[in-house]
Amino acid sequence: MVQFPLIPGHETVGVVAALGPNVKGFKVGDKVCADNSELCGECFYCRRGEELLCEHFEAHGVTMDGGFAEYCAYPAKRVFHFKNLDWTDATLLEPASCAAHGLDKIAPKMGSSVLMFGAGPTGLVLAQMLRQTGGCHVVVAAPEGLKMDLAKQLDAADVYVELSRKDPKAQFEQLKKDNPYGFDIVVEATGSVKILEDSIHYVRRGGKLVVYGVYGNADRVSWPPSKICKSAAPLVISVVLTKR
Repeated sequence: MVQFPLIPGHETVGVVAALGPNVKGFKVGDKVCADNSELCGECFYCRRGEELLCEHFEAHGVTMDGGFAEYCAYPAKRVFHFKNLDWTDATLLEPASCAAHGLDKIAPKMGSSVLMFGAGPTGLVLAQMLRQTGGCHVVVAAPEGLKMDLAKQLDAADVYVELSRKDPKAQFEQLKKDNPYGFDIVVEATGSVKILEDSIHYVRRGGKLVVYGVYGNADRVSWPPSKICKSAAPLVISVVLTKR
């Protein structure tokens, strides 16, 4: 959770201004981006190689001052060079790494059908990776407007389902009618509990429901166990951790 007072900025790019005495591989003036996480390296999860689950997890721009500060200090192992990107594109490296982590966790089979709820920045990066790298047939379902227009400009999907902002019921019913067996992979990337709760009804037997959005601590969903355990091919629910 965000802790205030706080200087924001969790997608940090900049120029190396100074180096610690034991830092190697960098020089003053290098263009770099940074992993925003600060991990203890000593807790139960870190010792198991599961650093993302660190019990003492801190994040620049979330629980500690971030990239909008005049100067930022990061461990050298969390800093990376870049040369072929402009500053604007480089800020997308951090969310792109979250999407790449999601792709690793999903491990799609070639030709899998994917339904992506939401057309936010990180969701669209994941949609493109699933389509271009994972060889998947991707359907993006999101409200009509700027985000969906951007999805089309990026060629992020094979099919676009524009949901009415007033009453999307008809589009949801048509989506189910057009895909009677559901999808191999359903990604909930909106952060809407209502959409998450309904997402399970679009997953094919033996498929995967990917919880990719960010939700409040008080949010709850309710699914019947029979919907999760189907014959010999139970549905797999994957929670992809991107940020704390």
